[in-house]
Amino acid sequence: MKFKKNVLLEKEPEKDIRAYVLHKHKADKAGLHYDFRYERNGKLYSWALPKGMPPIGEKRLAIYTEPHSMEWKNFEGKIPKGEYGAGEVEIYDKGNLEIIEEKPSEKITFILNGRRYEGKYSLVRLDKEKWLMIKSSK
Repeated sequence: MKFKKNVLLEKEPEKDIRAYVLHKHKADKAGLHYDFRYERNGKLYSWALPKGMPPIGEKRLAIYTEPHSMEWKNFEGKIPKGEYGAGEVEIYDKGNLEIIEEKPSEKITFILNGRRYEGKYSLVRLDKEKWLMIKSSK
């Protein structure tokens, strides 16, 4: 006698959901850009996006910067002159992302669920600091 699998007893794999924030940063030196940050290992890993988040099918340069403390998830305000990143910072978008694939030295693919931005994105490494941010679907 053959038994069928009981699909009601099977658990779906846990989703890897993490916090993310997109800062609009009017830096004194670098000018207006956006800082994409997502939670990994108790820190916010960060990329500066000179032209902001890409629309579907477009690639945008993303420059890797040093990880920031988790306090940056809620930071808005002025970074004083003389300090790294001096200028005005505001939270432009905030929410969660679901990790689909995470190879930190090569590629990170995720589904973004923010107030302004949603969809499937990838960060693809080009060299030490240069990455591409690509939006592949809504």
